[in-house]
Amino acid sequence: MRNIPVDVSALTFVCVSPPRPKVINKDTGEVRVDRDGNTVFTVGLSAADESGRVELLTVAVSGVPDITVGQVVRPVGLVGSPWEREFGGRLRWGIAYRAAQIVPEAPTAVPEPGDGSVSAAA
Repeated sequence: MRNIPVDVSALTFVCVSPPRPKVINKDTGEVRVDRDGNTVFTVGLSAADESGRVELLTVAVSGVPDITVGQVVRPVGLVGSPWEREFGGRLRWGIAYRAAQIVPEAPTAVPEPGDGSVSAAA
């Protein structure tokens, strides 16, 4: 399967569902681990572009990211992997997303009143 890098520079990501361990067997509760033995978590993110178009993504990441719902975040090393599989006689397909990390976005500075950066109308 080929990993396709995703350019996140023109997108704004918001955490819309908390990190949860990625369950690979619902009957046993077995969770996915990476090569190093770290638990893989899935996080729901919304991705908005400058025109206001929004997509919802589920992103896998090793280790629990320190983020909360509603927080603006940045996926580091985000890649998409196309997949297709037959379920119940029907062909399904999609893109699986994975990131090296999901980190909180640095807050933007809000100018303080009177600091000279905002001019008041007379």
